[in-house]
Parts: sequence; structure tokens; C-alpha cells
Amino acid sequence: MTATVNYADVEVGTEIPERAYQIDRLNLVMYAGASGDFNPIHWRESFAKSVGLPDVIAHGMYTMAQGGRFVTDWVGDPGAVVEYEVRFSSPVVVPDEGGATVVISGKVEKKLDDNKVVVALTARSDEQKVLTRAKAVVRLV
Repeated sequence: MTATVNYADVEVGTEIPERAYQIDRLNLVMYAGASGDFNPIHWRESFAKSVGLPDVIAHGMYTMAQGGRFVTDWVGDPGAVVEYEVRFSSPVVVPDEGGATVVISGKVEKKLDDNKVVVALTARSDEQKVLTRAKAVVRLV
């Protein structure tokens, strides 16, 4: 695949429209199987509550992956992402009924050499930031 966003068409401040990602408990069980992280805070409500959480929470790396998905959907090529980092600021609580929604948006923060840009991401669930310092360096065409 090749990136579909042109470097010449992007400026500092260019906004990437927000997208909403629905998360339910089935997603968490599937992610646990793929990652090997079967910590019961991610699938057993009684356990999550017994350790002081409000309910089951999404894996931090699953939440981070949604940010990566957002960037790769925008650029059109997963291989165009050359760096990606986040800090986890709040858990994504995933109730049994209705699940949770993570809303992610982005903005081009800086243009670099070699057709690369820095994209700053914002990720929220229930109006609370769930990722901070989330940035991706992406090579455009």
C-alpha cells in the first residue's frame, strides 16, 4: 500500500475529522485472545469492581490501537506510520449494556523533512481524555 495523502496538500493545523470507535465486551475478549492479556479487569465485572474500578475497562493497548487505526485510516497505509507514542490518562470504562465509545481526532502539528508530518491526536471517552501526548509521525506521498 502507499499513503494516499499528499504532503503538499497538508499544512500545520490541518485537522483530521474525528471518528468514533464503538467498544463492547466482545471486542475486549477478542483482543485478550489476540494479545494474551487475560487480566480479569478487562472482562469480569465483579473482579473489576472488587479492585476499585467502576466496571470492566478496555486494555490500554487496545485503546492505543484505535488511535493507530485512526491515523492509518487517514493516511491510507499502515506502513506510512514511522513513529507512534501515547500516554494513558484515563481508562475506557466498558459497561455491559451499550459498551463505550472512543472519539479520536487529529491535527497536523508539524511538517518535517522527507515528506513526514507529526499528527497530534486527541482521544476521549465519556468526555474524558483517555490518551495524552498522543503523536504519530507519518510519511506522506
